[in-house]
Amino acid sequence: MQPLAFLPQDISPEELKSELPERQPRYPSAVGYKYVHDDGRISYPLCFIFSSPVGCKPEQQMMYAGSKNRLVQAAELTKVFEIRTTEDLTEEWLRERLAFFR
Repeated sequence: MQPLAFLPQDISPEELKSELPERQPRYPSAVGYKYVHDDGRISYPLCFIFSSPVGCKPEQQMMYAGSKNRLVQAAELTKVFEIRTTEDLTEEWLRERLAFFR
């Protein structure tokens, strides 16, 4: 299992996407993201993004999914997002998910 990598804080979702393998699950990073709310407020949520691509081995998916839950609980992460294909990881995708946490 690949360890959690802490990538530079100013990495964009598109740059993060280029770091992910297309056929293996990963906890790519806990990413700090500058989010501008509709009312102009700015926040910097810590987003944990879990990659579980379609087509990877079921054993790998189960191993990562089980340990992901323990990691999320231990780190008290609240903004946890899963992608099933690296193409999903875009600026728009992340903004849509963060809009839920107004």
